Amino acid sequence: MLPVISLQHISKYYQMAGEHFYALKDVSLTINKNEYVAIIGPSGSGKSTLMNIIGCLDTPNEGQYQLANQNVANLSEAELATMRNQQVGFIFQSFNLLPRATALANVMQPLVYRLISNSDRQNMAKEALRRVGLADKAQHLPNQLSGGQRQRVAIARALVTRPGILLGDEPTGNLDSKTTREIMALFDELHQEGHTVILVTHEQEIADHCHRVIRLVDGQLAQDSLTTAGEKQHV
Repeated sequence: MLPVISLQHISKYYQMAGEHFYALKDVSLTINKNEYVAIIGPSGSGKSTLMNIIGCLDTPNEGQYQLANQNVANLSEAELATMRNQQVGFIFQSFNLLPRATALANVMQPLVYRLISNSDRQNMAKEALRRVGLADKAQHLPNQLSGGQRQRVAIARALVTRPGILLGDEPTGNLDSKTTREIMALFDELHQEGHTVILVTHEQEIADHCHRVIRLVDGQLAQDSLTTAGEKQHV
């Protein structure tokens, strides 16, 4: 197994009235390439903080974080941005699409900082839209798409930089049950193709669908185990 994420004794705290308030406290875990992981926990458990650190959106106060064999715990903002762009594709609950940009333009957005031609960016974005079944919606604005289609655009945007890791923050939270099943089937396909998929969720059904569950309680690791689906994969 090849580790792509390794957190050693990670803590994140905030100063309040002269005291440390811990969002994460002494969390250590490893996620290997091509794992299918759910991070769960009640509100305030630290799962969003953990997601932000894994995705290089934030840095810990203590501990070491190795992402793709590089220590990122002490990188500058510019270095973190480069690491995010190269290694991680983000999918958010609220889609975070530009409302006045077409589906194609939204998917092209992460490629702006790549030194490639506009035509190459367009071709890469079209391929990403094709991958999620929206090749015929490239010129549609977000308000012309259903919730499930908007989430597929968001997944295409995450895929367009060809990252090894897909990180979803409640990616089905705004979707109905039928659309949720369709989006989870797409995540299944992406996992089978070799992506490392990490979903932050409060929905037990989504967690059970993944192969491994990491549960946080009060900023600490309370559970790290295989699901029934994960056990079948390891037989």
